[in-house]
Amino acid sequence: MSKKIYLTVCTSLLALFSYAQQLAFPGAEGFGRFATGGRGGTVYHVTNLNDTGEGSFRDAVSKPERTVVFDVAGVIKIKDAILAAPKVTVAGQTAPGEGIVVYGNKVGFSTNDIIRYMRFRGSINMSRGACTVVADNCTDVIFDHVTVEWGRWDNFHIKGTTNITLQYCLIGEPIDPQRFGALFEDPHNVTVHHSLWIDNHSRNPKAKAGIEYVNNVIYNWGVNGLVGGHSGADHYQDIIGNYFIAGPNSGHAFLGMFTTTDHVYHRGNYVDMNKDGILNGRMVDDTDFVSKKVTPAIIVDSNSVKGATLQKQPTFKPNVQADDAVAAYKKVLAGAGASLHRDAVDTRIIGYLKSLGKEGKIFKTEADAGGQGTIAPARALTDTDGDGIPDAWESSHGLDPKNVKDAGKLFGQSGYTNLENYLNSIVVGK
Repeated sequence: MSKKIYLTVCTSLLALFSYAQQLAFPGAEGFGRFATGGRGGTVYHVTNLNDTGEGSFRDAVSKPERTVVFDVAGVIKIKDAILAAPKVTVAGQTAPGEGIVVYGNKVGFSTNDIIRYMRFRGSINMSRGACTVVADNCTDVIFDHVTVEWGRWDNFHIKGTTNITLQYCLIGEPIDPQRFGALFEDPHNVTVHHSLWIDNHSRNPKAKAGIEYVNNVIYNWGVNGLVGGHSGADHYQDIIGNYFIAGPNSGHAFLGMFTTTDHVYHRGNYVDMNKDGILNGRMVDDTDFVSKKVTPAIIVDSNSVKGATLQKQPTFKPNVQADDAVAAYKKVLAGAGASLHRDAVDTRIIGYLKSLGKEGKIFKTEADAGGQGTIAPARALTDTDGDGIPDAWESSHGLDPKNVKDAGKLFGQSGYTNLENYLNSIVVGK
């Protein structure tokens, strides 16, 4: 092999390795942080709020290797469920004004999808067993600053999935018949961090999973807060730096239904049960991991208490830069959900959290909660070549607003394309 060919092969292999390890975006953490989304593919502009047809959100996510950007703001009412293709980036941060809501039925996602700054809300008109967002039987998925509400069975469902992250999400206000937060059925390598679980009757989530659960805030649960897997199979849960805050509907069980098959490592978690409007909780200790809903505990060894089997060390190598529980509460309050511009529903819900025990409610229907209001129309910035990057940004960054090909070129040594660099710049510091 000539020296020239050898160097070319080595360079190509190094580039391939670097590309494979590229973060989904700066700030991506957890097991899903290497999702590729639509990187290197085409750009699709959502140009209307229609349920179907050209320019609709449904059409946008129907094919793989796409980055979806939004030229409109408003509520997209969907009659039937949507299943997104693999290798899709949904860049909700590109929507003008107050952004986008997908409302009325469930939306499913697939392998290597990146979903950012979106609101998904179900409806009482969905089938009885429907969840608002589903990510089943896929790998490498990340949800960042996503709002998920008004699911009928659970808001969120994850089954058989590997390498998934939920970060800075808002998961709340599920509706009849169950009014549950989320069911994680045997996913592997799940990270949930800096997310708000609010006004869920139970399952915040039900962690029938291998999960690192870090720096979340759980507010106004009903019968149960965080729920163990409580099954015959072994489950592993690293529970670190979370804050459980009781609200008007909260019972005593901020931890529920952990059994000896739940292998729990816990550190730095706090619970505030007094509903006095002040964040003044106590630290969670070993004796809190007791399930009153299952057969009385079996003492497995000295590390086992009623309910969970406690671990001295975390199961997973940390994939998240953890904060203390108070700092996490402040970050969640400021940033959970589609918080680039919070709409009226999320603003109301965040108001419940701010009350620190005095406000909040578990509703039966979205109408009881006030319903899905309107979002004012707004105009997107001019994008002459349709590459997903506004003309003004291209001009200020040395790109050609009339050359569609420059969006897909790599931005320096960052590993991101020019398009990704623009998408990431919208939310810097947010």
